[in-house]
Amino acid sequence: MDKAPFIQRRFPFKFYNAALIIIGANIVIYFLTMISQNLLYYLPMWPAQVVINHWWWQVVTYMFVHGSFTHVLFNMLGLFVFGVALERKVGSTEFLVFYFVNGTLAGLFSLAVYWFTGQTSVILLGASGAVYALLVAAAAYYPTATVNLYFVLPIQIPYLALIYLAIDIFGAIRGGTGIAHLTHLSGAGFAFLYLLIRLRINPIREFRNTRR
Repeated sequence: MDKAPFIQRRFPFKFYNAALIIIGANIVIYFLTMISQNLLYYLPMWPAQVVINHWWWQVVTYMFVHGSFTHVLFNMLGLFVFGVALERKVGSTEFLVFYFVNGTLAGLFSLAVYWFTGQTSVILLGASGAVYALLVAAAAYYPTATVNLYFVLPIQIPYLALIYLAIDIFGAIRGGTGIAHLTHLSGAGFAFLYLLIRLRINPIREFRNTRR
């Protein structure tokens, strides 16, 4: 019997390619939005619609909608590289919980920021918040693994995470970029807490241990 606190009890390890299923769903929805523009009204996150009309499903469905082919392409590439690696490490069920919890929390955080700063007409869409969460998790579980930045420059995953987070911090401070920097940063931040509290792994410590 698992004596761990409820929040830390692990799911039985099963692997059923959940990351690939999510990728497939994103691709299908992307093409469906090209066919039916109505989906671009109901699926992305519109702060005013969520708060006033109680369209709360949008804090989840925004993760499945993308504004362009390059948008969905790079998000799905990140989901494939980091998501499949995490799923193989923790199992499909844990992966799904991690993905949707952090993606949803990033959406809720963004909703709160947009609402209380008067940006009620902003439209939030894309899986980037959840993908940033996967990047942080990959940095924790694979601190010495390398990926090719822009398919050219080999770089260790923790350094890649630091570079992207620095870019988003700068972008959030600068403002006016049209990119959801706070969603990216909150996805990474909630992932860090998830790793610490539920999975009992400290990304900073794991990375430091590999430097010794």
